[in-house]
Amino acid sequence: MLSKVALLVAILSLQVLGNLSPAQAASAPSQIDAPIDENQRVTLGGNTRPEATSDNDGGMVTDSYPMAHLQLLLRRSPAREAAFENLIGELGAFRSPNFHKWLTAREIGQRFGVAPSDTASIAAWLAAHGFHVDGVLPNRMVIEFSGTAGDVREAFHTSIHALRIGGVGHIANMSDPQIPAALAPVIIGVVSLHDFRPRPTVIPRTAYTYGTHQCWPLANGQGSPCYALVPADLATIYNFNPALSSGVSGTGETVVVIEDTDVYNPDDWTTFRSTFGLSGYTSGSFTQVHPQGGLSCADPGVVQSSQDDAILDAEWSSAAAPNAAIVLASCQNTATFGGLIALENLLSGSKLPASVSISYAECEAFNGAAANAAYDETYKEAAAEGVSVFVSAGDDAAASCDVAQTGATHGIGVSGLASSRYDVAVGGTDFGDAYTGTTRSYWNVTNTSDYGSAKSYVPEIPWSDSCASILMANYYSGSRLTYGQSGYCNSGPDHTDFLTTIGGSGGPSGCATGAPQIRGVVSGSCAGWPKPKWQSGFAGIRQDGVRDLPDVSLFAGNGIWSHYYIYCDSDGGLCSGAPSNWGTAGGTSFSAPILAGVQALIAQKTGQPWGNPNPIFYELAQAEYGARGDGKCNATKGNKTATGCVFYDVEEGDNNVDCTGSYDCYLPSGEYGVLSTTDSKYKPAFATMKGWDFPTGIGSPNVANLLNAWPPDAD
Repeated sequence: MLSKVALLVAILSLQVLGNLSPAQAASAPSQIDAPIDENQRVTLGGNTRPEATSDNDGGMVTDSYPMAHLQLLLRRSPAREAAFENLIGELGAFRSPNFHKWLTAREIGQRFGVAPSDTASIAAWLAAHGFHVDGVLPNRMVIEFSGTAGDVREAFHTSIHALRIGGVGHIANMSDPQIPAALAPVIIGVVSLHDFRPRPTVIPRTAYTYGTHQCWPLANGQGSPCYALVPADLATIYNFNPALSSGVSGTGETVVVIEDTDVYNPDDWTTFRSTFGLSGYTSGSFTQVHPQGGLSCADPGVVQSSQDDAILDAEWSSAAAPNAAIVLASCQNTATFGGLIALENLLSGSKLPASVSISYAECEAFNGAAANAAYDETYKEAAAEGVSVFVSAGDDAAASCDVAQTGATHGIGVSGLASSRYDVAVGGTDFGDAYTGTTRSYWNVTNTSDYGSAKSYVPEIPWSDSCASILMANYYSGSRLTYGQSGYCNSGPDHTDFLTTIGGSGGPSGCATGAPQIRGVVSGSCAGWPKPKWQSGFAGIRQDGVRDLPDVSLFAGNGIWSHYYIYCDSDGGLCSGAPSNWGTAGGTSFSAPILAGVQALIAQKTGQPWGNPNPIFYELAQAEYGARGDGKCNATKGNKTATGCVFYDVEEGDNNVDCTGSYDCYLPSGEYGVLSTTDSKYKPAFATMKGWDFPTGIGSPNVANLLNAWPPDAD
């Protein structure tokens, strides 16, 4: 009679091998070539949360504490990994015989997945330690398993403890997990052994409101009018209207917004569209799904901490592609982020969308090496299947490890959810008309029937709410000096109101792999994802050898310069009465789903999906900017920019924030310094420049021109 472990191995082997022809099964060589010796172990470094310290420790949880639906991320052989990456490049290369010959998840598993014998061996090892194997993704790169904290301690030699951080309870492993050395060639790591979640990238509108119709105090003490962004304004500023008028509105396409929650009231989506003149696009729809596939996905219900982000994602992706089907895909959080589960299962299905949007972030050094690799692998699969992935770069400027703090303390860092080479990292800009005192040149004093008031493209600057922004300092103090005792972050009018890390995120990938020596700080063996080939060749591109963020940007301001977004959310009464009473916010949670909607327009116009669109974005930017940049498309010119610009090049200002401490902080005197690429001199992190830059990437798109410039098909 078969033992429990042997029976599990037999069943799992049949499940995996049943998907393969004999030739395909034979072509996947085993990487486990030695006996599994529990006494010979390796540590999976870089997989302990920085919060897991003795100061926060509430003691070990009981052995029976459930650890459900954990994910073990597997590793291809180097030869298979190289072949897969090469094929993805060919899928996007016009002259390749593989151009747009997209794969299915099952085909990825057959051609590039881990050997079935290795998957079965790992499953047997897990079962021998008391775990239940719940499933294997069709791509044969993830095994889902469940057990208890006692099973985790016995198998991975790390204990799960209760933590208390800021009055909030959490659980997490207190040290990096370990596995038998024989399994190391085929295991990257456990994606998550804690309950810390990526954060939604939405920032409420700033509370500084002056007078009934005034938004922000000018330097002379007078108020500036508030001009909130509605869909009609988006269409005017970024030139959607020629496309929409010609019938390119997302018809027949699907945009999926990835979440870990349901929306509070699905009718809010309909109210948003009817109020802002989108009801005439009758093909548009909104549904919520909980995708089933190789992994367990339960309905998460309404999660208060993220449901407002979910509804605005659905509404504003529809504003960009009003005839598209908008689908919210969500799964309940387990030990793994529910949004990741939803995307993994979605990509395992047969009906795939043109694009997906992810409006969550977590810094690389906090996220951990295994989780960073899990997002990279999932986006890689999306690229191979023809799905375009747009991810919020984040709302914490270059300090993604310091969320909405009064000053950065962890140095320069970027989001591990956005730093993959296989997604489009979407940054955030602000409008510069209030800074230059030209608001009336760009906005009408009365609204149209659909509440629009924008006249044209509006000058753009980097989004930064911090006193470290040279534009903020200049506006309020008359000096561009931000640091030092006499700098704006330490003195001058109202400077304490602007001690914050909020701003459009951008920076170099620094801790996608490896382990930080200083928890939460890029240090030790940390390394960034390698620079992709397409991120090269024109003005502003850094020769730093790593993936740099963001790729493209769009307005994301939260009112600091008199502009912000409106959204409809019944929860809390933020969708009653006139739109001026609705929800108001900013953040790259808006810009990412909008650009996912733009990609749906591209898919409709060209009649095909495009996988990772970054190579084409950068090719178009290279043609526009060249080696020295193109002053005709300088975003500072506003309505005087050239009519043929595909991208608006943001060239004025920075997304710098104030800081304290020892990491990437230039602090010559005073209490607050400014984030800098060196501690010894002022090298702001980061300033704009011609072409690509860290605050805004290649800039923001002119949508009609982007559609017209997009290559229609293979040569």
